[in-house]
Amino acid sequence: MNKRQQGFSYMELLIATLLIVIMLVPALEAMQSGIQGSGIHTELANNQYRMISKMEETLALPFNELLEQADLVADSKILIPPPFSDAAGTESRRLVFLARYDGDDADGDKDPFTDTDAGLLWIRVTIEDSPRALETLIVE
Repeated sequence: MNKRQQGFSYMELLIATLLIVIMLVPALEAMQSGIQGSGIHTELANNQYRMISKMEETLALPFNELLEQADLVADSKILIPPPFSDAAGTESRRLVFLARYDGDDADGDKDPFTDTDAGLLWIRVTIEDSPRALETLIVE
């Protein structure tokens, strides 16, 4: 009479354990890249919210104050000093750029920062050493 086997044999347990160990390595590597990706996403999202916050702070200022600051700098590539931009040495420093803007391109040179229109101002907020930026135009 054949006796029915109860449970797994030693060899079956050994093979099952080996398969689990072999499959565990790629699974852990996949989880590691996911964890690293979430950290990067968190940093990018925080920087985005910080840029939005600085843009809203800047837009809340009176237009005449912004216009005066833009005229002091008179170049769209020069950042506006604190309190507009964050102080040097600040982590993820937010930089603010202001300039008068040529919205109608009446001079035909395709440069938005020459022959500027009265009452039109360009604002850019960016994180230092980052390609991410927010830009907007405001009218007096």
